[in-house]
Amino acid sequence: MARARMRRGAAAEEPEISMTPMIDVVFQLLIFFLVTIKPIDIMAHLDVFRPTLDDQKKEEEPPPRMVKIVVYRDMYTLGLTGTTADDKVISVANLEKKLAFLAGLSKSQTISISCAGDSPHGRLIRVLNLCAKMGLTNLSVTSLR
Repeated sequence: MARARMRRGAAAEEPEISMTPMIDVVFQLLIFFLVTIKPIDIMAHLDVFRPTLDDQKKEEEPPPRMVKIVVYRDMYTLGLTGTTADDKVISVANLEKKLAFLAGLSKSQTISISCAGDSPHGRLIRVLNLCAKMGLTNLSVTSLR
């Protein structure tokens, strides 16, 4: 009978898991990571371009004149290239020479390219390729209405 009582009493007791050691370990890990972490200084990695004395001299120079190139559709039927530069009809070879001359003066030359909505895309691509070939990157492409 004594055995029967012990079994009933043992079954009634539930085993307990002590949470105190687990909480201690968690706090120790938290303290360890807080002490050993090395924060990244974001301000040290920002690229800030401050003006130099040379930049002030460049600001005094007048900006280069903007060149306007227009790509049309209807000029092609007249035997022309369908491209104008500064309101003058120009061939592809002459346009390449003009862009080479402008690139020689300044690679930051502003080029405004206006394209008619009904013009073939190949003409616009040809003008963009010529600008890229000459190293001109300051381009503005718009559409004509």
